[in-house]
Amino acid sequence: MPSELLEVVKPEVESAKETASATVRPRKTVAPRTDVYESKEQLQFFIDMPGVKQENIDITLEQNILTVRGGVEPPEMPGYRLTYAEHDIADYQRVFTLSNEIERAEIQASIKNGVLKLVLPKSKAALPRKIAIQSA
Repeated sequence: MPSELLEVVKPEVESAKETASATVRPRKTVAPRTDVYESKEQLQFFIDMPGVKQENIDITLEQNILTVRGGVEPPEMPGYRLTYAEHDIADYQRVFTLSNEIERAEIQASIKNGVLKLVLPKSKAALPRKIAIQSA
């Protein structure tokens, strides 16, 4: 593991949820592809969530568990009904376990072009520092 600050929980694809209506396509949840970059001061996550609107993203941090969810809304075609589909509509969910060395109150999130960016600053205690040597 490249960093002790983060544990990536292995994604598992959930099976499609059965619905009572035959006209509604089943929904499933998939783990979005994620890139994580680390500098001396912070971690940056880039999470692919195409088709997800900002208002349909839910990011929670509970203890050391960071959960990212995004819901995709199927396109509406008034006056039409779906007769054939090759595009699979799925929601996104990814879970990360963070260390105690992340400044939780300073986590930032933004989305642009279907990519969610999370910035997780490291705590002051986790930052590298130079220790001065004093003569005896």
